[in-house]
Amino acid sequence: MILALLLMALQGVQAQYDPSFSHYWAMETAYNPAAAGKQNKVNVVVDYNMSLVGFEHNPKTMFLSADLPFQFLGTYHGVGAQIVNDDIGVFSHKKFSVMYAPKIKLLGGVLSLGIQPAMLSETLKGSELDFIDSGDEALPTSNVDGTAFDLNAGVYYQQKSWYAGASVQHLLAPEVEIGETNQLDIAMSYYFMAGCNIRLRNPFLSIQPSVMGRSDGVGYRTDFTTRLTYVHEQKVMYAGLGYSPGTSITAYVGGKFHGVMLGYSYEYYTTALSIGNGGHELFVGYQTDINFSKKGRNRHQSVRLL
Repeated sequence: MILALLLMALQGVQAQYDPSFSHYWAMETAYNPAAAGKQNKVNVVVDYNMSLVGFEHNPKTMFLSADLPFQFLGTYHGVGAQIVNDDIGVFSHKKFSVMYAPKIKLLGGVLSLGIQPAMLSETLKGSELDFIDSGDEALPTSNVDGTAFDLNAGVYYQQKSWYAGASVQHLLAPEVEIGETNQLDIAMSYYFMAGCNIRLRNPFLSIQPSVMGRSDGVGYRTDFTTRLTYVHEQKVMYAGLGYSPGTSITAYVGGKFHGVMLGYSYEYYTTALSIGNGGHELFVGYQTDINFSKKGRNRHQSVRLL
């Protein structure tokens, strides 16, 4: 049944194309290129998501992204690069992209406008198809590929304690020819994301609620997430819950260990699936500070000889 649904998608039925990540609040560039370089840090993110556990050929997604800010002619900019590998049954979706986001100071915050050219690569593993009718010429018997150029864009605004952003993925609505008999039509998708940081009386604790909504014009999904975070000196730990109405409930736990942020989440689907058929996600992040102060500033010299 899953194979039949996927083949219907190739024949022209449009469905949500982009993978869903539980740690969307920590990997904003996955959905909005304007978030590139949002901090004065080099930011590297690796994420592995495995959903519908227990089913054969279940979806598996690997995400790798890096971004950083830089200063040019007195203004700030963000740049980054991204690789996504999404395997769903006999289909493999790959995306290679770069990001650019100029930044403007506005009303006490920073406004970013982002653009993301991308190259999409699609593969149908015909050699792994289990044929009912081996004479169907629409189904390939070997692996077939197709590529297409794509474009994403977004806007992102952040203040000290809150942020909000909106983006459009697949602005070109590309049509990917896979082999000679199949075509994948990718519809534009719309995203909105917002969050804030709420400090508690305990100086080491804070609450970070966030929300993300997405739609491709046919289906939609909304995620609400709340995390409790403990920060003291170099120690960071967090735990939280997420809820997607009509879809799932997600539990989060993670922390910072030796300068590397590690996170794990389990997504339980609130449909007829059992609790063991949910989704596992492992998040790894690394950041290092960038100093934009001028060379020689706050420099001190001593004439004392040692």
